[in-house]
Amino acid sequence: MTFEATCTAPVNIAVVKYWGKRDTSLILPTNSSLSVTLSQDQLHSKTTIRASADFTSDRLWLNGIEESITSNKRLVACLRETRALRTKIEAEDASAPKLAHLNIHICSENNFPTAAGLASSASGYACLVYTLSKLFQLPLDASDLSIVARQGSGSACRSLFGGFVAWEMGERADGSDSKAVQIAPETHWPDLQALICVVSDEKKGTSSTEGMQLTVKTSPLLQERIKNVVPQRMDEMIDAIKNKDFPKFAELTMRDSNQFHAVCLDTYPPIFYMNDISRAIIRIITEYNRDGIKAAYTYDAGPNAVIYAPAANMAEIYGLLSHYFPGAAFDDSLGLLENSTSSPLPATFDQHVSPVFPQGSVKQILHTKADDGPRVLSPEQGLLNAEGLPKRLA
Repeated sequence: MTFEATCTAPVNIAVVKYWGKRDTSLILPTNSSLSVTLSQDQLHSKTTIRASADFTSDRLWLNGIEESITSNKRLVACLRETRALRTKIEAEDASAPKLAHLNIHICSENNFPTAAGLASSASGYACLVYTLSKLFQLPLDASDLSIVARQGSGSACRSLFGGFVAWEMGERADGSDSKAVQIAPETHWPDLQALICVVSDEKKGTSSTEGMQLTVKTSPLLQERIKNVVPQRMDEMIDAIKNKDFPKFAELTMRDSNQFHAVCLDTYPPIFYMNDISRAIIRIITEYNRDGIKAAYTYDAGPNAVIYAPAANMAEIYGLLSHYFPGAAFDDSLGLLENSTSSPLPATFDQHVSPVFPQGSVKQILHTKADDGPRVLSPEQGLLNAEGLPKRLA
């Protein structure tokens, strides 16, 4: 008796940041947050899970390397929750296949660097939980499923939807009201696109989990953010998205990124996620916006920039980035440069705002857009071979 499911899940990049937990075991946040789900054509996690009576234990492979399941409390929590839901189905329906007790093999891959500030844990845990839900045939909607995914990685709850997604912090101690909801689908604002500047693909020096709890303990600025800033900012951001008001969306996005990193600096000892290249990109976008907001930068817990802008501005922004950061690999799968005639620097742009950095300072630039939530793939696209082992090992 063998059952299998294979799915992909997207990365999401927050425009109102999540930083801090009020409950570390259930992963309940200190504030609500809001993100844009980006296209899986550029960034995704892919997971195959097989349940079989032939397997002697649960096993896990991440990017071709076998990892311990029992030492990963968050993964154990996701497995426990989904198996409990499957057990309930089997208890209520005698004809349902007995899957909950079977051992499983999990194989997961990212098509981008893990733990480099590109939201790999969000897509990874969203993909894990979504694939488990398909394997166990769980009758849950995306919001209910997000409560489970949240227990793996907080931001993972937002990757269970496409488009524009809020994670409502909730108030209940059991976390039953801390879940993701879709603010608008990916089709709502097709003109909004993004450029991701991969400044570093190395693992972060301070993990998000470690960093945010240090901030909770030591930062007075975080308390101001939680109580007074984020509630109003969430309302304003939702309004900007619904009205497709890019200048307002952009200002809120940049202000929230700035404050998130200010909170990191206010932590004791301070946490530094951005580097000189990150700060140069901020100066470049700020100068680009001098006569009116045309782009927005945002940074998660890492040095990599995400730049949101209307589609019409993307070629010009790419020209700026490629001038100051030559040699970055660029995937033009969206055809950005096909009809581009723009010069590297706009006519009124102050070229002295930043030095030109050495070749390869930005490793890669990805052009992407808002897109859909998790996808179910065909059996032929699975990551496990006939024996239940990875087709590819590191």
